[in-house]
Amino acid sequence: MTSVKYWPGLCKIKISLLSAFSAATGAILSGAGLDVNFTIMVTGVFLLASGASALNQYQEREIDALMERTKSRPLPSGNISPREALYLSAALILSGTLLLLARSYFTAAALGVFAVVWYNGVYTDLKRLSAFAPVPGALVGAIPPAIGWSSAGGDLLDPMLPALCVFFFIWQVPHFLFLSLSNAKDYKKAGLPTISGIFSNGQIARINSVWILSMAVAGLALQLYIISSYHIFNSGLFAACLFLFIGGFTCISRHSTRIPFRTAFNRINMYMLLSMLILTGERLFLL
Repeated sequence: MTSVKYWPGLCKIKISLLSAFSAATGAILSGAGLDVNFTIMVTGVFLLASGASALNQYQEREIDALMERTKSRPLPSGNISPREALYLSAALILSGTLLLLARSYFTAAALGVFAVVWYNGVYTDLKRLSAFAPVPGALVGAIPPAIGWSSAGGDLLDPMLPALCVFFFIWQVPHFLFLSLSNAKDYKKAGLPTISGIFSNGQIARINSVWILSMAVAGLALQLYIISSYHIFNSGLFAACLFLFIGGFTCISRHSTRIPFRTAFNRINMYMLLSMLILTGERLFLL
């Protein structure tokens, strides 16, 4: 089938891998080793994220056809039929859920299903109605670390878990905001609301500055729970926060008619990736 080669694009492989890495981070910080159970959990999250992404593209195929950034995606381009996309998304979501249940990860499976329902049943529709949809939508990004944590047998009452989830939640808000702002013309063409239609550039800069500062503070707060005896890891996490604060904060605080949202978008994503690598690297190094 020639359409198979378009499946990775339909499933947003990069985003799905990032979700799986987020779950892996939660599991490793909870004390999980890199064994078969860990691999099964990460695979289950990857399948769930892939299925949710495919379902999202099915839901937004008509909107995607109106925007330059998305009109070449598998569905609006006609490379995959809506029926095939729907069947594939259902198969992936079911497979991911069953894989988690097969290892008796009941809490993890429930969280995974909730994430799909929230993303595809709440956020996707809310995005068409409100420019502030990224705030409730960010909850989806906070769930994968909790899935990994619970699957590894971590204590759900451990204060480190909410600190970790808040860290991921805060990252999701500017992530979605910068994505919509950097494609504001496309969003307007498709009839999707953005905060650029509500606030001025100066106000938007201040709003995003608050989120970026909060993200850096949340990253530093994690060090209260993860204080390594190896200073290289503590210094690395601090440097990553400094990288975000100085680079991202000053980037969007410039008073200009054209705020480089794409640059800020790439910077916060790089910061999150660096943070996950440092956090997991520290725990694995000590195993």
